[in-house]
Amino acid sequence: MKSRLLFALLAPLLLTGCLLSPGKFNSQLALMKDGSFSYAYKGEIQMLALSKLAEMGADKEDKFEAKDCYEDDGFETRECTAGEIAAQKEEWDAGADARRIEKKEKAERFKAIMGGVDPSDPEAAQELVEMLERQKGWNSVSHKGDGLFDVDFAISGQLSHDFAFPVIEKMPIGSSFVSVILRKDGKVRVDAPGFAAQGAGNPLQGMMGGVMGMAAMEANKKKDGEPPVFVMPEGTFTIITDGTVLANNTDEGPQASAQGQVLAWEINARSEQAPTALIDLSR
Repeated sequence: MKSRLLFALLAPLLLTGCLLSPGKFNSQLALMKDGSFSYAYKGEIQMLALSKLAEMGADKEDKFEAKDCYEDDGFETRECTAGEIAAQKEEWDAGADARRIEKKEKAERFKAIMGGVDPSDPEAAQELVEMLERQKGWNSVSHKGDGLFDVDFAISGQLSHDFAFPVIEKMPIGSSFVSVILRKDGKVRVDAPGFAAQGAGNPLQGMMGGVMGMAAMEANKKKDGEPPVFVMPEGTFTIITDGTVLANNTDEGPQASAQGQVLAWEINARSEQAPTALIDLSR
């Protein structure tokens, strides 16, 4: 029953962007008044859809497990009789075709979300590596196992439109690590919801804590089972600008540098607020 509950918790997360999560990283954004910008991310990114956690959530989906039986009051559980278990098994067998169709449809939805990559394919991780390395900015990508990738991303140009990271071809990403939004008056809003380990900045992280605990219990029941790895954000995010910092939520505020001003955030498992800043590049 725990596996079914685990899968029920995972399904909405997997179907809303595969839950990309930063691990250990260093990230830097430069925004200049001449319209130029650069962004770099070097470190870990985990894709839950390719992790052992996702596998554990689905591995018992097609195996019969008797449901709880209850006393007449409907509250107290009791041991099921052989007849009740047989009836449950008969009902479960009768739904085999429906479950098979549902499983196929679910697999197709996962594949569509993964940009055509089948997450159940042993070569899925390598296929994703090759997909990312075709995109501009992804200088190197390697799979470390359990859906955890080590990446080196860097891009620069003119800030003539909004920017978000990461963006993966054909994949609808549920939320970005970093987004840069341009306003008509020359102001730029920067938000980094992916760089908060808990709280309002990244509410999914709290849910994942419970899922991870359940997954660890499932793994420990197996002889050679090991709890899956789930990384938490840990690193630094900095913004360099020669514009005017109008608002930010750093601890120290803007610090002087050779290029103008620097905003810096240290991200760890206790970080509750996602980094945010409003910068005026018109003056």
